[in-house]
Amino acid sequence: MTLINTPFGLRSTAAEVVARVDLTGRRAIITGGSSGLGLETARALAAAGAEVTLAVRDTTAGERAAADITADNGNKDIHIAQLELADRASVAAFVAGWDGPLHILVNNAGVMALPERELTAEGWEKQFAVNHLGHFALAVGLHAALTAAGDARVVSVSSSMHLSSPVVLDDLHFAFRPYDPMLAYGQSKTANILFAVGAAARWADDGISVNAASPGTAMTNLFRNVPRSQGMGEMLKGVKDLIKTAAQGAATPVLAAASPLLEGVSGRYFADCAEAVPVTSPPSMTTQAAEHMNAVAPYALDPAGADRLWEESLRLTGAR
Repeated sequence: MTLINTPFGLRSTAAEVVARVDLTGRRAIITGGSSGLGLETARALAAAGAEVTLAVRDTTAGERAAADITADNGNKDIHIAQLELADRASVAAFVAGWDGPLHILVNNAGVMALPERELTAEGWEKQFAVNHLGHFALAVGLHAALTAAGDARVVSVSSSMHLSSPVVLDDLHFAFRPYDPMLAYGQSKTANILFAVGAAARWADDGISVNAASPGTAMTNLFRNVPRSQGMGEMLKGVKDLIKTAAQGAATPVLAAASPLLEGVSGRYFADCAEAVPVTSPPSMTTQAAEHMNAVAPYALDPAGADRLWEESLRLTGAR
């Protein structure tokens, strides 16, 4: 299979990716849209004419973000909705409150490198719960709305840190193995890619394309726990020349969400605005990490692994 390349790259911005794209009449949801990558993704889609809903924990921050977007590009069709991905009731309420077709869903929100193991009310490790399970339940819950659009796109925002860990189905929540902040994060990011693989296979006949996208290393609020995370200092030294602005980090998710260059493409993983290169062995998260920022682990694209994760995610969330 030939890997997909585009005219865009490491330093491209989200605005450049959609500069000639018209999204008038299309409706988009971006989780975590009040800051960082989510805000820049929303800004780009709104600038291209989309109706954008910011699905956020803090609706006050969401209102500020919406005002900023409107002031920037004049699009007043920006909406705010409360969503707590770690809370199944909140996800269900959001889904129940959505009406009409949905053309673009960007599963962007996330938590990273929680220094201590935290569990949700269901006993789920919080990074896995927020980054994967909450988004899984959201996407499955909105499946009918995505189908109604006829040519919908779902973007599962992942990370090069998926290379640090496969999904360990026997111990998703670190009940039996020592908790490690970056292994937990890496596992959740692998799950984001496997979701795209699984959804692409299941939803192709509904006209829904699903891809995973890595923003690269953009220094947003996601990194607030990094100074307390063992080993991350060395990893960041290795990618210092590759650190992006939030607008550059949003370029690849926006490419997957809106670019005609990816029309009909589904079940793939993109980084730096191109399809990632499979690697046969995981890198160490040191100075060699820079060489693997646009790589993907085979376990993250494994259809059988995607099927197993899909069934377990259905069982845990009760999504249908």
